[in-house]
Amino acid sequence: MSIFQFLLFIIAIIIFLLFFKQLFSGDFPKRGVDFEAKRSDDNIGNITNMNKSFSTPPPKLSRIEQLSEMADRALEKKDFIEADKAISSALILDKDNIEFLLKRGYTLINLNRLDEAKEVYQHILELNPNEDIALVSLANIYHKLGNDKLSVEYHKKAIELDPQYAPHYFNYANTLYYMGRKSEALENYRKAYELDPSIDEAKRMIRELS
Repeated sequence: MSIFQFLLFIIAIIIFLLFFKQLFSGDFPKRGVDFEAKRSDDNIGNITNMNKSFSTPPPKLSRIEQLSEMADRALEKKDFIEADKAISSALILDKDNIEFLLKRGYTLINLNRLDEAKEVYQHILELNPNEDIALVSLANIYHKLGNDKLSVEYHKKAIELDPQYAPHYFNYANTLYYMGRKSEALENYRKAYELDPSIDEAKRMIRELS
């Protein structure tokens, strides 16, 4: 073997050793790996931080909840025709829902459909005889229909059920005032104002009747 051949042999051995050293070191690109996370929370794609919180969408309202919101918005705008449509639809789904029945009675009164309103409040009292709002509403309806005897009776029942609720006395006082029973009206205006001094109309009526 010549010196030149011996040198080539040595170079080949060195190259061979370097190749295997590189092969087993792991310092070469691996197939199919284009990204190596530098931190435990690094990710590929649009989400770059798993620690970020994501807002959840609001729960979807049921049909009856949607109708209730529609009715409330209409009542706030005093659009009683639209309110009646929404409430009537809700009552098809839940015909004995007292909350919807109270809203419908109020709506019908404002639409001057007094006989229908009376039936609604009577139905409420069948479901709950102690619903004082239904009682005072019936009292007001009977007064408008000219039946003051029943009006007074229902006013008294409402007051008995909730004697600390100022509007009951105020409504009763109004009925008594229009019946000409002004001394009794004054007594009830005073009671309403005593329980709730924010009722300015009661204060005005007290001055007028005193």
